[in-house]
Amino acid sequence: MNVALVHDRLQIKSLWEDRINTECQDVENEEKRMNKSALEKLRGEWLVRLDSRNKNLKSLNENLIKKVKKGKS
Repeated sequence: MNVALVHDRLQIKSLWEDRINTECQDVENEEKRMNKSALEKLRGEWLVRLDSRNKNLKSLNENLIKKVKKGKS
């Protein structure tokens, strides 16, 4: 086998391994950054607030309907 071909293969293999390692490190860094972000916590808090608001509005609506039905009776 030609020494130049082996050298080229090793060089290409090293190049791709470096790129893969760099990409994996970038993905890991992005995951760490996202985990530090307060955005997910804020979304959770807003979902709780929205759910509470919807329950209150539903309860209010049901109470108004009951009052209207009692008034008609």
